[in-house]
Amino acid sequence: MRRKLVFGGCIAALALLVLAGPATAQEVSDQYDRTVSSGAEAMNMVVLDNIFIFLAGVLVFLMQPGFALVEAGLTRAKNAANIMMKNLMDMCIGVLAFAAIGWGIAYPGDFNGWVSSAGLGIAGFFDGALVDISPEALASDDFYPLAVPVDFFFQAAFAATAATIVSGAVAGRTKFVGYLCYSALVTAFIYPIVVSWKWGAGWLDELGFIDFAGSGLVHMTGGFAALAGAMVLGPRIGKYGDDGKPRALPGHSIPLAMAGVLLLFIGWFGFNPGSQLQADMAVPVIAVLTAFAAASGGGAAMLTSWLTMSKPDVSMAGNGILAGLVAICSGIAEMSWLGTMITGGVAGVIVVLSVLGIERAGIDDPVGAFSVHGVCGFWGLLATGLFATTSPINGAEESAGLLYGGGAGLLADQVVGGVVIAVFVFAAAGAMFMILKAAGLLRVDPADEVAGLDISEHGSPGYGPDILAATATV
Repeated sequence: MRRKLVFGGCIAALALLVLAGPATAQEVSDQYDRTVSSGAEAMNMVVLDNIFIFLAGVLVFLMQPGFALVEAGLTRAKNAANIMMKNLMDMCIGVLAFAAIGWGIAYPGDFNGWVSSAGLGIAGFFDGALVDISPEALASDDFYPLAVPVDFFFQAAFAATAATIVSGAVAGRTKFVGYLCYSALVTAFIYPIVVSWKWGAGWLDELGFIDFAGSGLVHMTGGFAALAGAMVLGPRIGKYGDDGKPRALPGHSIPLAMAGVLLLFIGWFGFNPGSQLQADMAVPVIAVLTAFAAASGGGAAMLTSWLTMSKPDVSMAGNGILAGLVAICSGIAEMSWLGTMITGGVAGVIVVLSVLGIERAGIDDPVGAFSVHGVCGFWGLLATGLFATTSPINGAEESAGLLYGGGAGLLADQVVGGVVIAVFVFAAAGAMFMILKAAGLLRVDPADEVAGLDISEHGSPGYGPDILAATATV
């Protein structure tokens, strides 16, 4: 077994040497501001960077089963297979739609012809640009030192993550065909447009807006699309009584949901450290701060639920961990350990209050998707404007936050970015859901909703009849 692992590692390294293509030590030094003494050393650096980003992308894709388990566990057993199917298709549709259209919108200067000033064109996708293994294709100046497939793989994982956030908010009452339409449109258009503003060197980037790993670009996009979907759909049958007060519709498996939270926690070690986009010593620091934010969020949410609900609620604690992770994505490379822990802890408090407030407002979000990703994503942007230090972890030259002597400039930029993302995504996603509703493609029939979507939408239950019989309440 050990020989196989060593042999496999050698093959992977050789493959990435080919992917990296011919380059000089000077090129690597210019790109990374690193000093290298030989061409061989430069090649080793490029191989390491590509392997690291590839593995980070694998961890981000691991978040898909994490989301699936969280959403399935916090909803009814009669909809478990439907939840799993939606998350499967988020990944499948997301990768292909982002490759065909979204990638060119998000990074308009990278693939001429995919999306250009002349309009949409998907010839590059069918020509196999992403899987061309020739050194000339993979070592172009536009992408060096990351090979094109590695760069795309990592970015596509983020696109699929943004899309899958909505699944839990619309759980238990959405037609599968309507959800497929949503998933394709978000990954092909809505998410890429938002990404182009910052990571595609657009107007938010020029403004000075900071979003290292996507509190706004990824999580607010998913969160505000989730809010739009939940509002257009309306609540699940039985969620609110005749007096308008919310009723508890408990999820069928807290163990499944918390296993999903832990999978997401692990996946975030690709999400945040991978966003450094190179293998350097900032990576372990970012990883440790990621853990600090998650732990602070989980602990704060547990205490907040204990104070407001008389008991330390398990699902709230799990959402608190996710809230801390979401909030720290924006400024994690700009903050000290103290700023990181404050950001995560405040997110843990906010998510509990937001979940309870959204429910009382008549919006049925079964898993708290908007609170975790939308509200706490926005808080993460504001936290960057408050706690960004004068010595960023990754060595970037960024503005300091309000509490570190930088004035209110960065905070204002973060507010502008967050508000524009929220308004655009809510309006675009809301229009999309309204069109699907008008076309009769959004909400299932009441009888099918009561029976469960596993049978009506997919023809088979997620669990055997003995399990379903024990959870057969409305």
